[in-house]
Amino acid sequence: MQIGAKIKALRIANDLTLEELASRSELTKGFLSQLERDLTSPSISTLEDILEALGTNLSEFFAAEPEEQIVFHQADFFIDEGENHTIEWIIPNAQKNAMEPILLTINPLKKSRTIKSHEGEEFGYVLKGNIVLVMGKKRYKVKAKETFYISGRDSHYLYNPSNTPAKVLWVSTPPRF
Repeated sequence: MQIGAKIKALRIANDLTLEELASRSELTKGFLSQLERDLTSPSISTLEDILEALGTNLSEFFAAEPEEQIVFHQADFFIDEGENHTIEWIIPNAQKNAMEPILLTINPLKKSRTIKSHEGEEFGYVLKGNIVLVMGKKRYKVKAKETFYISGRDSHYLYNPSNTPAKVLWVSTPPRF
């Protein structure tokens, strides 16, 4: 662990200059500058003083932060197969995120579930087949390699009018599925 880089990040996050941190921790600006560049190491007592000035402590400073998962594999997906369609949640626990992407396969001559009016937006990219986006009395045909982008203001669903399955990458914000 690079203690100096972490201290510098905390100092910047607290919107402090080197001079302000030096004054609060009763250390010199030169010492803190060397520390932030990992050219010197503080004693435990000195580190405690610096961390106190930054509003934290030793246990919080050295606590391991869980690494955020960036890449998801097919084994991470959760699949829900229904009579009309199959939903693949391609980002696990997306409900905690600002948006939720799913892969939706709509069986021939079937429809997705109806998404009720909500605050937010939705984006869809038709990967395979053709679908009809139904919003109230309006119907929009969307073919493979075409997209749709809508507000969640109106209830809506997707319908597959063909005899082959249709596959859509559907992204909702906030999460709706």
